[in-house]
Amino acid sequence: MKTKVTWGLYALLSTIALTVSLQAVAQGDKYPTRPIKLIVGYPPAGSTDVAARILADQLTRSMGQSVVVENRSGASGTIGAASVARSDPDGYTLLFGSATDVANNRATIKNVPYETLKDFQPITLVGTVPFLLLTNPSVPAANVRELIAWIKSNPGKVNYSTFGRGTTNHFAGEAFKLAAGVEALPVPYKGSSPSLTGVMGGEVQYTFDSITAALPLVRSGRVRAIAIAAADRSPIVPNVPTMAESGLPGFAGGTWWGVLAPIQTPKPIIDRLHTEIVSILRSEETSKRFTELGAQLVGNTPQEFAQLIQNEAERSITLGARIGLTPE
Repeated sequence: MKTKVTWGLYALLSTIALTVSLQAVAQGDKYPTRPIKLIVGYPPAGSTDVAARILADQLTRSMGQSVVVENRSGASGTIGAASVARSDPDGYTLLFGSATDVANNRATIKNVPYETLKDFQPITLVGTVPFLLLTNPSVPAANVRELIAWIKSNPGKVNYSTFGRGTTNHFAGEAFKLAAGVEALPVPYKGSSPSLTGVMGGEVQYTFDSITAALPLVRSGRVRAIAIAAADRSPIVPNVPTMAESGLPGFAGGTWWGVLAPIQTPKPIIDRLHTEIVSILRSEETSKRFTELGAQLVGNTPQEFAQLIQNEAERSITLGARIGLTPE
């Protein structure tokens, strides 16, 4: 009798497991049946928002349902990310995250309302983009050496803007101060777009921001690009020298973007999203649009993206400690 009960229980559990598995497959086959929200934790017009809208446009075409970008800015991107972590794991609310809200925040925020690799399922790294060192046109510095000299000659008077405390360009700004031996006050804004507005308006004198967000302003003369924080010059702004060429060897900085879903999202849905996004990133049209913005597309596996997040989180904590940033 005991054996019959045991085998009966085994058969029941096997049936339940098979049913759940078949339901998950069915979810993946039918998905999506309604619009998808792609959450960006920053204001419109910043680099993360611009990249998200390019991807959303392409996903709308390939998946047969509208993919709508929704901006939920604040707290260095964590408000938007936290809202996705709390959402239903059904594939209809996704995060278009950046290095800041996905990996760097624990270096500077004491009570982040989520743990990325416990509360999210990474889907793929979309792309990477280097920072430009940008100044207000009125700043009397045509290159990095002149900017450093000018900051040193104006102690206590120079500010630079950030996307928020502990964001990628805040790290870049503090690393620049260490490398150049200068002092400047970081002024936090709620994202890239208001940060750039602060530079254009003269509220701050300089900033670091991506080619994606800054390029239209550079071309219109509203901000001046004096260096790129990358190993090589960009074909998008070929006349802008690298930080190494400007006297700061090894200095690099930038950001990256990726797509994540709530942790319990069924694997068939994750697989579908991964396949669609990577296919889009491989397309000539998408590659051209991102290349024009100075970004390098990636499209790696969920496992590779998860490893990058882990590595970046550890690196940011180490760098934060070095430059005196502690979680608050």
